[in-house]
Amino acid sequence: MRHDAPDYLSLLRLDGRGFVLLGAGQGIGEQTAHALAQAGARVLCVDKDPQLARNIAEAVGGIPCAADATSRADMERVFDTARRQFGRVHGVVDIIGVAGIKPLSAVDDDSWAQQFDIVLRHAYLAVQIGGEMMKADGGGTFAFVGSLAGERCVPNEVAYASSKAALHHFVRSAGAEYAHHDVRINAVSPGFVRTPRLVQRLSGATWATIDEAIPLGRAASPADIAGHLLFLSSDLSAHMAGEIVNVDGGIGVLAAVPKLTFAPSATPTP
Repeated sequence: MRHDAPDYLSLLRLDGRGFVLLGAGQGIGEQTAHALAQAGARVLCVDKDPQLARNIAEAVGGIPCAADATSRADMERVFDTARRQFGRVHGVVDIIGVAGIKPLSAVDDDSWAQQFDIVLRHAYLAVQIGGEMMKADGGGTFAFVGSLAGERCVPNEVAYASSKAALHHFVRSAGAEYAHHDVRINAVSPGFVRTPRLVQRLSGATWATIDEAIPLGRAASPADIAGHLLFLSSDLSAHMAGEIVNVDGGIGVLAAVPKLTFAPSATPTP
């Protein structure tokens, strides 16, 4: 019996497809811009900082767009720009998110609301505005960035973890709703990533401790996460909808138990 195989490498290609990349200016977003462009996509590079948007757009041959992704008016402008530039929006990659690290007792109402805005609101706006465009145009993809904190308890990250857990469920629920229209919504869930912002905040000794705790022996690089976002944006992931893909070096599978020392086994008595 003959079994025809698809051209798997071509399934990774995004030639001529129009993508909106939210949070493109640095770290995971910067690497994702390179990944999408290398796969042939046309990329609208969106960042709140106009200079960062211009820098990455110039580096990958994309189009810069300065916008606040938590603003409905700005997001409507982003997707209108993408449709004018590309004719059609084929995909969105959204990596926006900042972790507020403090104990719950130190979180005030404003910082709680801001944490949910910077993690969840832009995702809601992107799908509500961009997803409806995709429905009308025949489908597309969304790839979001969740977090290990949305699945596991991380010290001093109650607000951030709660917002990421909400994002994960948003991806599952919206993914189920929009899959009927061939709009696939998925997310990656990284563990520790050496982003520029986090590298500035953590000491070398702390990174060494983190690396030791990860089964693969190192924290992720932004490129590690960008590769999985490219996969979720391509036809290689064509049968995935509403999924959260863990990309954490294996740390998420470990049980939270203290290090145990066992006494040597007794020599069996004849």
